[in-house]
Amino acid sequence: MTDTDRSTVEKIVKKQHEFFGTHTTRDIGFRIKQLKALARGITAYQKRLEEAIWKDLHKSPEEFFVTEISIVQQEIRNHIKHLKGWAKPKRVKTPLHLQPSHSTIYYEPLGVALIMAPWNYPFQLLMNPLVGAISAGCCATVKPSPYTPEIAVVMEEMVREFFDPTYIHIVQGHRATNGYLLEQKYDMIFFTGGPFLGKLVMEAAAKNLTPVVLELGGKSPCVVDKSANIDVAAKRIAWGKLVNAGQTCIAPDYLYVHSSVRVELLEKIIKATTSMYGESIKESKHFPRIVTDKALGEFQELISHSPVYWGGEVDTEQRYLSPTILSPVDETHPIMQNEIFGPILPVMTFDHIDEVENYVNSHDKPLAFYYFGNTKKGKELFSKTSSGGGCFNDILFHIANHHLPFGGVGVSGLGKYHGKESFNVFTNRRSVVSTPTWIDLPFRYAPYKFFKLMKKIL
Repeated sequence: MTDTDRSTVEKIVKKQHEFFGTHTTRDIGFRIKQLKALARGITAYQKRLEEAIWKDLHKSPEEFFVTEISIVQQEIRNHIKHLKGWAKPKRVKTPLHLQPSHSTIYYEPLGVALIMAPWNYPFQLLMNPLVGAISAGCCATVKPSPYTPEIAVVMEEMVREFFDPTYIHIVQGHRATNGYLLEQKYDMIFFTGGPFLGKLVMEAAAKNLTPVVLELGGKSPCVVDKSANIDVAAKRIAWGKLVNAGQTCIAPDYLYVHSSVRVELLEKIIKATTSMYGESIKESKHFPRIVTDKALGEFQELISHSPVYWGGEVDTEQRYLSPTILSPVDETHPIMQNEIFGPILPVMTFDHIDEVENYVNSHDKPLAFYYFGNTKKGKELFSKTSSGGGCFNDILFHIANHHLPFGGVGVSGLGKYHGKESFNVFTNRRSVVSTPTWIDLPFRYAPYKFFKLMKKIL
């Protein structure tokens, strides 16, 4: 993939600022038309997108539809249905001391947005924020990851066919291009990736005081208490951990299980895994591959110094790493120091739930938190910890509800999106007070003759 040079990037962003200045995107009808165009584009290119994601990540059409295509389609439909209501000016209450004025919130687009997407869900994590930008009335420069080049090229062709480049433009390239993009002045930057790169994006944005949304990650715990339904927990954990071969920002990063049910749970996770993918997991069309040779090599190194309970098979030619359980593991193990982002599940045990609370609270706030067991105890644990989101007795499902804001907290992210929140993050909520001139009360003016009365009113 060829880098886009600095001069080209500058021209793209300049033209988008100029197009935004025509006020075309402020029209609600225009925005709905563009959302419908995106929906048509996805339908027209779906087969090619499926072929591309198979080449990049060995992701099956079924998994691609469930975890990417369908989520974006639902988001588009939701925005088309509700956009007029979201964008309509809202009258709010005006306190007595400001009467007879009235107060209104107007929803205006921020302007030109930069959207930078990662490789693990290259379609969903690029298109979902783009839906928000279109819905809010912004122009967007969109940057896919070079680590999934096949689908990046297909998405570029789709966007080029269905959108004017002065409105929506996909820019391709590696780190050099990222640098050129971050040198430009935008009205919003939306970045999905790791905390290290998130800090660089935030640093670049600070130079122009540009607002940012950072969708990052972290080590999301999955806690299984002795009160859990072990059969159900095992199936849901196996599924949630192994979707996209574990290359999911909200995948359960590690398992924290009550010592009394550890062996039973692990054996049932193994059973659930082979039930989904077969005895020869490598042959399953539904089990994806690791994104790069470098990432696979790092996993091999971690596994080679770990207590492998199950799995650990590697095929470097196919970039295949089998589902792998590491147990027993403690918090000092190298695999517990950073987000894994692969099909490796380290297992720690606890005897009292306070151990879980203390461990989670002594580390960075995770993007997701999962608890299997008595819901009352789960709610109590949630009330004493923090995360971007999570589930009781399930995995991943909070991302699929566009009525729920999605995002991290602390190191795991900044800002929320999905549904109306996607509209909001690309929107300036403009507060306006409108005051009539048929009356001009003297209270506000010096020398404040009515100050005692003012004090009573205020």
